[in-house]
Amino acid sequence: MEMNVNYKIGLFIPCYIDQFYPQVGIATLELLVKLGLNVDYPLKQTCCGQPLANSGCEADARSIYLNFVNNFREFDYVVSPSGSCVYHVREHYNILEQTEEVTRIRQNTYELCEFIVDILKVEDLKISFPHKVGIHHSCHGLRGLKLGASSELVTTRYSKVHRLLEKADKIELITLEREDECCGFGGTFSIFEPDISVKMGTERILDHERNGAEVITATDMSCLMHLEGIARRNKNKVKFNHIAEILNQSRL
Repeated sequence: MEMNVNYKIGLFIPCYIDQFYPQVGIATLELLVKLGLNVDYPLKQTCCGQPLANSGCEADARSIYLNFVNNFREFDYVVSPSGSCVYHVREHYNILEQTEEVTRIRQNTYELCEFIVDILKVEDLKISFPHKVGIHHSCHGLRGLKLGASSELVTTRYSKVHRLLEKADKIELITLEREDECCGFGGTFSIFEPDISVKMGTERILDHERNGAEVITATDMSCLMHLEGIARRNKNKVKFNHIAEILNQSRL
């Protein structure tokens, strides 16, 4: 496997992962180290600013954006286990003065799977994961970062998440009836429209269960947090693992 192990990688861990799912951050770090990369975690990093922007207060998020830039300006790449946060950095940091630093950070901030596939050019991580797995495609990752081809487009089908998982030993990737429908989380949408949000999430879980999923995975822990909460309340038996936790089964 050929790659530039001299890349200096800044690890960005979103606030909700830091507070509620630290195992996902640890799995991301361990995987990047297995891939031979030089990884650092800036201790002064905070939120990317997405919650404020989603609430209509993006002007108030400027100081958060600048803090992100200041923390990650010295790295070749910024890698994060969150498609929505990465998309926010790329698309919403356009309100800042587009200095060379800001432009470079916007261009070089990557979601974990796309970084492995597009930058490292690795597709077989030598994983063993003997489970039936359903992949939930988050909206920001799929339609924003183009981690796959969304079903409404007449185009060649592809999925960077599938490419990393399909070579895993003993895994079975299930086929969903509605393969890329929103889970209903949508950040503040789940707060202001809880009934619709829960209905959407319930439908997604049932689609996975009808097709035999034992584990549901995604590139965004926020989607999985929403789905797992609904599943636990409804006593669904399906389990949830962030994609980083599965990829970290790597034997590289």
